[in-house]
Amino acid sequence: MPPTLASLVQHSALKLTVRAGADRLDTPVRWAHASELADPVPYMDGGELLLVTATNLDAENAESMRRYVRRLAGAGVAGVGFAVGVNYEDIPAALVDAAEEEGLPLLEVPRRTPFLAISKAVSAAIAADQYRAVTAGFEAQRELTKAALAGDGPADLLARLAAHIDGWAALYDTSGAVLAAAPDWAARRAARLTPDVERLRDRPAPASVVVGDSEDRVELQSLGTGRRARGALAVGTGAALGTAERYAVHSAVALLTLTTARSRSLQGAEQRLGAAVLRMLLAGQPDHARAVAGDLYGGLLDAPFRLLIAEPAAPAGFDLLTETMEAAAARSGEALLMVPEGERVLVLAADGGAAVAACAAYAEAQDDRAPREGGTEDSDVVVGLSAPCGPIAVSAAYKQAEQALSVARRRGRALVEHEELAAGSVLPLLADDAVRAFADGMLRALYEHDAKGRGDLVASLRAWLSRHGQWDAAAADLGVHRHTLRYRMRRVEEILGRSLDDPDVRMELWLALKATEAAAPAEA
Repeated sequence: MPPTLASLVQHSALKLTVRAGADRLDTPVRWAHASELADPVPYMDGGELLLVTATNLDAENAESMRRYVRRLAGAGVAGVGFAVGVNYEDIPAALVDAAEEEGLPLLEVPRRTPFLAISKAVSAAIAADQYRAVTAGFEAQRELTKAALAGDGPADLLARLAAHIDGWAALYDTSGAVLAAAPDWAARRAARLTPDVERLRDRPAPASVVVGDSEDRVELQSLGTGRRARGALAVGTGAALGTAERYAVHSAVALLTLTTARSRSLQGAEQRLGAAVLRMLLAGQPDHARAVAGDLYGGLLDAPFRLLIAEPAAPAGFDLLTETMEAAAARSGEALLMVPEGERVLVLAADGGAAVAACAAYAEAQDDRAPREGGTEDSDVVVGLSAPCGPIAVSAAYKQAEQALSVARRRGRALVEHEELAAGSVLPLLADDAVRAFADGMLRALYEHDAKGRGDLVASLRAWLSRHGQWDAAAADLGVHRHTLRYRMRRVEEILGRSLDDPDVRMELWLALKATEAAAPAEA
């Protein structure tokens, strides 16, 4: 602690006596300064012990002393040391009364105690305090470094930091979620600061901000040295950080930043291994993939997982999605295989796990934020999600995710799951331009025939197909004789050069008709 008036009074060599303000001797002393000016306030910073002999003071004038003391107290002067036996044999009563009235500590300095001795005592105490702070800071740095090198995660480091600052500490990921906190009760307090962490994340690292009130002062520090912060550290204390506490916090920030950078390097190596595992799975080699996956991804392959394909509509949002999934997987202890593929990313994540849930929640927030039709220009990401699968079905899951991604683009959705396509109608899929082109090409000759007034072949074909080739039922729907319908169907075969006995032909014609119907409202 810095020196106080009480510590100076207790200093045996100084022989100081308290004459006023005895209840305020715990006031810290930032410096000792001698001045005989009638008004030394313009030259004060606050916190000084002012040393005087009253050479230029009307020390016996009560009103003059009240003004003098009031000015000193207002400037934040810690106290006044009055040398007796120089200009006055005793401290004038007017000064004592004014100091007592204002609550300003007044110390009597005996003639045998030079002002220089008091200045040296204050300076020595300040130096000793700074040395203790630096020593404590280095000790904190050693302890925090040991905790960081132990490799047990950030919990031990945060616990030691909280002890050093006599408060609490919390670590956040890039999404603003709390990864760890110490003591345990601080997790709830830290969670309330997520909006502040999100705002800090948008500022270039390193950055810091102070939030909270006088009873719970919280300082947030970003982690990382690049364009985007890789997390944040929060420290909560009941007062502003001292020198030793500041050393500890700076050490923690540096260590957590290094740990984060090391984690990114490890993630790069893991990503390359994951890419090899994924290539083997896509090539239909699950046994080789398991052997390469080892402990890192082996657990992921032992249970149903999903294949996810995500592509960016906005770079910042894409980064945030992948970071959100990584953070969710880390918090839940899940393995997550994430491999870049050009401008998009392929992900294998546990079915029903935290990473898939985080991705769905992020996509839902995008859809809620920017409702739109026919495009994804207002979304940050577009995601296709396969059905649950195992190692032997990754190739099929890849196709499912591709199909879902294509539908997500067309529908203007941030995320589409393959189950939506499998459980719903196929008709929404016919809105693709390529499908419409196929339908137009297949049916054009029939439409041209009908346009010349030679018969209603398109309507007849539609009725016949809808009745599964039942002549009487289809003819009744059209209001014609079944022989007329048979003739029209022969004309369809002749014009198209295709046999209606072929089930593939019937299927293609039915889809072409449906695609034409789906396009009709948009053309109307």
